[in-house]
Amino acid sequence: MRLAIAPEPGRSRWYAVAVALLFLMTASAAATEPEGDRKDELLHLLQHDCGSCHGMTLKGGLGPSLLPEQLEDKSAMMLRATILIGRAGTPMPPWQDFLSEEEADWLVGRLQEGISDAN
Repeated sequence: MRLAIAPEPGRSRWYAVAVALLFLMTASAAATEPEGDRKDELLHLLQHDCGSCHGMTLKGGLGPSLLPEQLEDKSAMMLRATILIGRAGTPMPPWQDFLSEEEADWLVGRLQEGISDAN
């Protein structure tokens, strides 16, 4: 599913973002573990694609650190929304074309727990 973040006439962009976040917050937050090769693909994406901006050890680079101690004050819903819809005005792209909501939830869980191979 792709979220369109185009405001309706007469509505601000922030209104559209709020609607998108509300949708993401009401969607299922169950993070089921991916099966088979997809789990390896997602870990590779996290360590290499995300790592290309957030540092190969996820300690920060162009993007901020993704280590658990830096994410403590961030909600899982906010992290999920950032992964899926990106962050306007920053280099953070949306990944909703490549990840399902469940996969984004699973990645958020891995980030919050810490990735042993990335440290």
